[in-house]
Amino acid sequence: MDSTSGRGGDAEGRHVPVLLERCVDLLAPALEAPGSVCVDATLGMGGHTEAILARCPQARVIGLDRDPEAIALASERLASFGERFTAVHAVYDEVAEVLEREADGTALAILFDLGVSSFQLDEADRGFAYRHDAPLDMRMDQSTGRTAADVLNTYEHGELARILKTYGEERFAGRIASAILREREKEPFTTSARLVEVLRTAVPAASQRTGGHPAKRTFQALRIEVNAELAVWERAVEAAIGALAPHGRIVVLSYHSLEDRIAKQALARGAHSRTPAGMPVERPEDAAYLRLLTRGAEVPSEAEQHANPRSASARLRAAERLQPNGASV
Repeated sequence: MDSTSGRGGDAEGRHVPVLLERCVDLLAPALEAPGSVCVDATLGMGGHTEAILARCPQARVIGLDRDPEAIALASERLASFGERFTAVHAVYDEVAEVLEREADGTALAILFDLGVSSFQLDEADRGFAYRHDAPLDMRMDQSTGRTAADVLNTYEHGELARILKTYGEERFAGRIASAILREREKEPFTTSARLVEVLRTAVPAASQRTGGHPAKRTFQALRIEVNAELAVWERAVEAAIGALAPHGRIVVLSYHSLEDRIAKQALARGAHSRTPAGMPVERPEDAAYLRLLTRGAEVPSEAEQHANPRSASARLRAAERLQPNGASV
């Protein structure tokens, strides 16, 4: 998740990474050996990668992103690091396959920043932002897949209500779904401004006074659905843990309670012994294969939240690999 102070053209001017120093502090101890491989699985504008390459001169970073525009901007920003940086157009659940192609199949550090980058939120033609009128797209990779308009115009009431409640934590999901179905009978949804007006009408005024912008939760839910973010994340975190070399580290920044729950559960599974009760000796295959590096979820400081309001919902978790990959199977 990134923030920006303006609409500048280059990546550096548009990108303020969340918990930057803490992420690098957690990953750096695993990147001291020459040729150490780090994967920035959510490259975005390259801010975290830039800090890692600067702090860890022996390391190289493989940066993944599903958005070709993000790859182009980050590659320009990181060009001075030469062969120490490799950009790959891929979704982050492809991390194991990318490592097989670009390294020896393992990494000593893997970073996930699951927030939407600022240039996506702030570019009017991307459809992520409810404050700009734009085509209802919301795809991270605009070359493939269904759009937010497709979801709004084709989903049945129950399915719409489900994603609004589950992914957006929207109290008025059923009411909003009904309003969307009524409006699309008049004319299909194509732009964000019309959807925002429907939401202003559907969400009670009292809730709007205390709960923030009436479109915030619906837009979040649509983005998660369009990009299958939770299903991809479930696959990605397990693949990343499996691809960590012994003493490798994984750091996760999430911004939604369901994302954080998936991270918490995956790391907790690895950090606990699976030795059956009553077993006198722990077998190696039952031993914990992760060591947690954070106590619960860490959050940005008040100062960072004030400087970067989009960081307020961030939750950071990290762990270190204890055993070779086969021990977790």
